[in-house]
Amino acid sequence: MANQEDIFKKVISHAKEYGYIFQSSEIYDGLSAVYDYAQNGAELKKNIREYWWRAMVQLNKNIVGIDAAILMHPTTWKASGHVDAFNDPLIDNKDSKKRYRADVLVEDYTAKIESKIEKEVKKAAKRFGDSFDKAQFLTTNQRVVEYQKKIDAILKRLGKSLENEDLADVKALIEELGIVCPVSGSTNWTDVKQFNLMFGTKLGASADSAMDLYLRPETAQGIFVNFLNVQKTGRMKIPFGIAQTGKAFRNEIVARQFIFRMREFEQMEMQFFVKPGSQKEWYEAWKENRMKWHLSLGLGEENYRFHDHEKLAHYADAATDIEFRFPFGFKELEGIHSRTDFDLSAHEKHSGKKLQYFDHEMNESYVPYVVETSIGLDRMFLAIFSHSLQEETLENNTTRTVLKLPAVLAPTKAAVLPLVKKDGLPEVAHQIVEDLKWDFNVVYDEKDAVGRRYRRQDAVGTPFCITVDHQSLEDQTVTLRHRDTMEQQRVAISEVKGIISKEVDMKSWLIKM
Repeated sequence: MANQEDIFKKVISHAKEYGYIFQSSEIYDGLSAVYDYAQNGAELKKNIREYWWRAMVQLNKNIVGIDAAILMHPTTWKASGHVDAFNDPLIDNKDSKKRYRADVLVEDYTAKIESKIEKEVKKAAKRFGDSFDKAQFLTTNQRVVEYQKKIDAILKRLGKSLENEDLADVKALIEELGIVCPVSGSTNWTDVKQFNLMFGTKLGASADSAMDLYLRPETAQGIFVNFLNVQKTGRMKIPFGIAQTGKAFRNEIVARQFIFRMREFEQMEMQFFVKPGSQKEWYEAWKENRMKWHLSLGLGEENYRFHDHEKLAHYADAATDIEFRFPFGFKELEGIHSRTDFDLSAHEKHSGKKLQYFDHEMNESYVPYVVETSIGLDRMFLAIFSHSLQEETLENNTTRTVLKLPAVLAPTKAAVLPLVKKDGLPEVAHQIVEDLKWDFNVVYDEKDAVGRRYRRQDAVGTPFCITVDHQSLEDQTVTLRHRDTMEQQRVAISEVKGIISKEVDMKSWLIKM
């Protein structure tokens, strides 16, 4: 476990040192669980958002995008159920005075059992070598089967208790499992209580007439209230989708794990409107589509898995998470939900306006069903960043820190380096920057020996370094160095743009889906 913690600490310090993420208002000692994206972080975040938008909106002729306001009429949140039911179960430890999410304490407990299963699998894989059948081992090894049974039983009971709002049983479960406070090490727990996660604010000039509003806790409702506007103005035929990216706000009890759980975060959501009765097949189709999108980035199939929900929200008839292997274990990255007609029906009821679709083929009106895909942009950032950060031992026994970001997402695509700061080399380098900047983010770097500059660009995650030397003046060629392999090739200056394009072009990555 310490090893995982050490890796995560390195991720956090690397993000700061190389201009990806800063603590918000750090000069005033920061604000808990609020972060700023720095110069490289803002670029990486923008590229991830663009990669999602291209795949979701541009490549689908029946999906359009909107950008709804953060502030919405307060009845929106009554209709959506957030005013009454947007709660997390919290529990305090009386000795440390620390507050925790009760369900997360239980999930962390089962994650420890999961890591025991992983250890058994690793041991067996070593023992049996090439003949090892993982699927068979998981279903036949007595110890592993017992572990899995225990996990399933715990999560089933937790799901049932939360569904029935039996908070006393959630506390009983924590006590029966002997879960201790990570700070005090004691089991001296308070009762479990519900806590509403919405941030309140006010609209209006004077205190007496101000209207109570909320900062939106999700972006989906902006889509639902605009369903008819988009459908009519875009002349959309069912099935069709509406996508949007934007900020959401949750007053998290326990905001932790860096940018994994924040109070101000960004979502990328798409609501897909379908004919009632067809939702199951669309749910399966979107599960497959979204997993393909994740895999197109090349972070490794073994780092993703589906986790079907034991406890379904009252409006859903199916729900799953795509989980990713973060440095602190498998955690939710994206949710895919079959939401039935709950949202549009609820807004129809509370607004008194009809939110129905007239199907010309069937010659009837109905409230469409919805299949949702919802991914946290900050979590996606963390998944990519933490997976890409690697320490490598080289042939000469030195090590290098390299951020192997997918080239398509890297903030800077190339660094142009004159070998020395004289003899006309900087002028050639500056000319290359001028030519390339219309197509890519490029930087110029002339400080330090060229080897140190390579290391710096490796750590920042720049896929290419272009070195201008004395030969460049004679034959118009440069050395092009690849970050991942450190391979160097001599290429004509006129070819550089084409080579980089091939590696970083979104089309060549998305076509893998």
